Amino acid sequence: MTTAAEAAEGARPVARPTSRMRRLKKSRWGRVVARTPFYLLVALIFVYCLFPFYWVLRSSFTPEVKLFQTPVKYIPSPFTLANYREVLSASFFTDALLNSVIVAGSVTLLSLAIGASAAFALGRFRFHGRSFVMYLMLSMTIFPQIAILGALYTMFSGFHIIGPIDFPKLYDTEWALIFSYLIFTLPFTIWVLTGFMRALPADLEEAAYVDGATPLQVFYKVLLPLIAPGLVTTGLLAFIAAWNEYLFALSFIQSPGKYTVPVAITSFTGASGNAFQTPWGQLMAATVVVTVPLIVATLVLQKRILAGLTAGAVKG
Repeated sequence: MTTAAEAAEGARPVARPTSRMRRLKKSRWGRVVARTPFYLLVALIFVYCLFPFYWVLRSSFTPEVKLFQTPVKYIPSPFTLANYREVLSASFFTDALLNSVIVAGSVTLLSLAIGASAAFALGRFRFHGRSFVMYLMLSMTIFPQIAILGALYTMFSGFHIIGPIDFPKLYDTEWALIFSYLIFTLPFTIWVLTGFMRALPADLEEAAYVDGATPLQVFYKVLLPLIAPGLVTTGLLAFIAAWNEYLFALSFIQSPGKYTVPVAITSFTGASGNAFQTPWGQLMAATVVVTVPLIVATLVLQKRILAGLTAGAVKG
């Protein structure tokens, strides 16, 4: 009996003493210390990404004569709203805000209307050449803007087509910007919305056809509400792209009353009227004014944007 008990006792695993380092890693402070490098990296990225925006905001509330003083003060002292008053009192800048709203809003609506219709055809119907059309549209986004600038300038200047037919002269009008912006926003919108259309279950469409719905009714009564997150996401991206575009706006618009905000921001001059004096305080204030609508739109639509991005990632 004694021998058997001793043998059984000897067969049990011997508990090894836990090292001090392992106990430290399992403790609360040990986990905090182990994660500290990760938190420091996140904080570094956070500061790197947000510091330029903070500097713009700080400079917009700093008097012009205090912008270049040393040592640098990271909090405006004295605090002033003079830069914002000068920016908002400039008629060409307020006109540019309205022009940008009209142009960017028109581009967004046209991109969604045409893009959703094309996505319905490409995503729900099978026909020869569908893949070719998709990749052709995707290839259009590869070319840089400067590559087609000359052709667009010739076209908007009203070139002769054939016989008595001339292309309408759109140079120095908002239509030139709307049509040129669609070249880049429309392919992206069609590509993304086609993915949403393909992911919708076919049972819903078939049930609507059984109930007597036409393809057009299926499109705007059944499928369109289901891809609302995708519409919001692509629409906001198209609006931001049109709102911030600078090259085409600078090339196709000459009248100051038709400027968009990116061109209007570069048109501010110093108090002395010297072309070499840059009014950085006004530029920073104008940048804040231009950015606020985008931030507000993103905050208001954040739930649908997240739903659209998540659904797009899952579908991808």
